[in-house]
Amino acid sequence: MPLSAPSTWAALLLGAAFLAIGVVFAATPQLGAWIFGIETNHPVALAYVRAIAFRDLALALYIFGLVAFGTRAALSTVLAASLIIPACDLALVMSVSGTSAGGQILVHLAGAAALAAVSLWLRADGRPLSH
Repeated sequence: MPLSAPSTWAALLLGAAFLAIGVVFAATPQLGAWIFGIETNHPVALAYVRAIAFRDLALALYIFGLVAFGTRAALSTVLAASLIIPACDLALVMSVSGTSAGGQILVHLAGAAALAAVSLWLRADGRPLSH
């Protein structure tokens, strides 16, 4: 995918966001738990946050790898399939905190919107990813 394409930069920024979230959640699980919208002092919750970190790090690497070596259709498909992540995260937060976690709910909705938007943008742009 040419680096000059705006959709390439959008995909790379999305990957960078997941990379940053993964690093923050792995390094400071208490902050990650608060951002995610779950209990910040329970050891099981903090272990769960580290699992979220590793999932987000893997997603960032999938995105970077597909930008470098994949097709627009493949990257778009992975991003669309990844919508299950914020959907399930939202369900988990709501099952624990209900609507009282308003800010965290917005974070998960924003993540879903970003994944969907970049996926649709890549799908609509018919140019090849790379080479």
